[in-house]
Amino acid sequence: MTVLENVLVGIRGGRATEEAAYEALERCGVSEFAGAYPASLPYAKRKRVELARALASRPRILMLDEPAGGLDSEEIDWLAELIRTVETTVLLVEHHMDLVMSVCDEILVLDFGKPIALGSPGEIRGNEKVAEAYLGTAA
Repeated sequence: MTVLENVLVGIRGGRATEEAAYEALERCGVSEFAGAYPASLPYAKRKRVELARALASRPRILMLDEPAGGLDSEEIDWLAELIRTVETTVLLVEHHMDLVMSVCDEILVLDFGKPIALGSPGEIRGNEKVAEAYLGTAA
């Protein structure tokens, strides 16, 4: 399937209009690839197509699992801006702490699957349990 067809598949409830799909592609900066096949695109562009497909469905909650993985700093900056401007709740699972700190209002930190801290980026930044778990030293 083409990039456009991939995004159309993501639109639920009979709202599969090309206009909505193109809007999502445009928002993600990949509308010029609408007729291409995702496998022919560079990795970062394929990730943008995935985000366009998710956004086209107008989700109430957008769940992103490691969206910064494999992206360079310019792409991560673009992703941060997208996350900040989507008009829905975003649940982000991410290890790229600069991204997490720049886009999250509230952060839950896990250590081996167990919660060790919950708070704002400022609270997490100064949390001794977080520093010990991830840096090996107290803050």
